[in-house]
Order: sequence, then C-alpha cells, then structure tokens
Amino acid sequence: MNASAYEGATQLQARARKVVRPIANKLWRFELVGFDRLPTSGPAILCANHISFLDSAFLMIQVPRNISFVGKAEYMDSWKTRYLFPALGMIPIDRSGGEKSQEALQSAEAVLRRGELFGIFPEGTRSRDGMLYRGKTGAARLAMKVNCPIYPVGITGTAEIQPPDAALPKLGGAVRIEIARPILPERYTSRHDDHLVLREMIDEVMFEIRAITGQEYRNVYASKGSSAPTGTMEPANQGNSESVQT
Repeated sequence: MNASAYEGATQLQARARKVVRPIANKLWRFELVGFDRLPTSGPAILCANHISFLDSAFLMIQVPRNISFVGKAEYMDSWKTRYLFPALGMIPIDRSGGEKSQEALQSAEAVLRRGELFGIFPEGTRSRDGMLYRGKTGAARLAMKVNCPIYPVGITGTAEIQPPDAALPKLGGAVRIEIARPILPERYTSRHDDHLVLREMIDEVMFEIRAITGQEYRNVYASKGSSAPTGTMEPANQGNSESVQT
C-alpha cells in the first residue's frame, strides 16, 4: 500500500490519548507553553525539531486534537509497528525523496483539507548531536497549497529520556514543549510565483524553533546516518540559492 492510501489519525488515537496522557504525566514532568494558540478546529501544520523517538509520541499525547504525522517508511517493515503506527496517525514517507515522498505529502494534504492537524519534522530525521538542521520545504508547500498556518514547535528534554538508538525511555525527567505564534501563508501569497518563497518560509519556521530551544543552527541538511554532516554555520535567512526540495 502506498503512502497516499493512508488517511491519518483515527479514533484509536483519541481513545489512546485519554488513557496514555494521565500515565505519561505521572512518569514524566511536562511543561506545555503556547498550547492555547492552537485552533480548536480547522487545519494547521505543526513543525517541530526532532531529537528523540519520543517527540511525536509526546506531542500526540499532549495536543488536544487528533494529529497525523509523517514517519519513516521503515516502520512498515516490522510487524510490531506496521498496523499500530498508521492507526495512531502515522503516514509513512520514503525519505529517498522524489515521487515517493510526494505521495506522503498528498496524504498530508488530504488530512489538512479535512480540517485536521498535521505534524512534521522539517529536518527530515533525528538530530544525533542536538543541533538544529536546515528544514526541508514540504511543510511550506503544504501550507501555501491548503492556505493553513504553520506553528513552529520546540521540544526539549526528550533526548535525555530516550537518546537516539536507546531501546527504551528512562523514567522521570522533564519535557518542555512550546508552540510559537503561527506563520501565516498570507504573508507570502503575493510572491507565490517566486521559487524561493518556500525556502524563506521554512527558514522562518526554523528560526522560531531555534529561538525556543536554544539549539545551535547549522545551515546544512541532517544526515540519516549515525553521524551528522559537517558544514559552515550560516544564519537561517541565507542559502536561498538552492532549488526547492521536499
């Protein structure tokens, strides 16, 4: 089954949230900031930094509405996650890019057009060194196409609870999740023919995330491998000579 066949979060997520949230709140300390900014209805994109496997789980637990996420297609290879993760709202994405990645964005667009929330990690993979990496422009493209806001989200504390490659999370510890003011596509629509507008929009998202988390920003894409790439440090509003990427 291709990614475009996945419909996003189901009632299973809503039921699981009611059960899991009280348990999670006893196992870890959560500081939630800016959640009152989220709309009670209608489409919105949540763009978060990604430092731990727990990021999507904790965001799903704490957000008051159903939210669908893109997740790596490799989760579909295991019987343990093949059925559960899509039922909880995961839309598998092939991170090799191109047409396969586009299928996942088509499913995400359908989620948004139904007036639901969609979550994505614009870095494309977990940061293994704690730095914040350049965002890919798929979220900006969706926001412009559907005309919905993007909410930058900063998550801290999850890397200490479950670092990359750790099999199980540690009990205890504190997590802070902050939702920033929305970035509205209306500010960019007058320049919709400008091929650099998506890059500028997602750079603004990454700048807001950096302001929340205090992470060091690197204007290169994160690596899917065990080590992060090397590259020159640049401000988030530079590097506009690139072609737009998903």
